[in-house]
Amino acid sequence: MARRDAATAKHTKRPRSRPLKGEETEVKHIVETQDLSPAQARELVRRYGNDWRKIDDVAKSYKGDD
Repeated sequence: MARRDAATAKHTKRPRSRPLKGEETEVKHIVETQDLSPAQARELVRRYGNDWRKIDDVAKSYKGDD
């Protein structure tokens, strides 16, 4: 049972200090297509991963806040 607990502990969500491989490419794409700042785009990728529908919805709400 201890092995299972250790394995699940690895998968807890923690803030990352460095982008994942390919994350910067996704950030650039969001910046270009959604007209957001790189910091906003990076936050969306960290928060929602590759859920592009959710990222698109949230990006539209960011634009509405201006």
